[in-house]
Amino acid sequence: MNVGIEKIDTHEERTVKALLDSRATRMFMSRSLAQKRGYRLIKLNQPIQVRNVDSTGNSGGTITYEVEVNMFYKGHVERV
Repeated sequence: MNVGIEKIDTHEERTVKALLDSRATRMFMSRSLAQKRGYRLIKLNQPIQVRNVDSTGNSGGTITYEVEVNMFYKGHVERV
């Protein structure tokens, strides 16, 4: 589905295709997409381990950076 995202630092908005998963504990964006689109990457003090539904480690490895964005979906705004 399409959602709007806005960079916190520049207020640049764009619409992206996203998979919304109500059972996910956090929201994720691939590092390659963040770099390609010019998002400011903020290094985490502690990496986040990613587990699959069967409790195995995710092949993508740990999450080591975050980005700050506002996400818009059907009139709702969420800062992530």
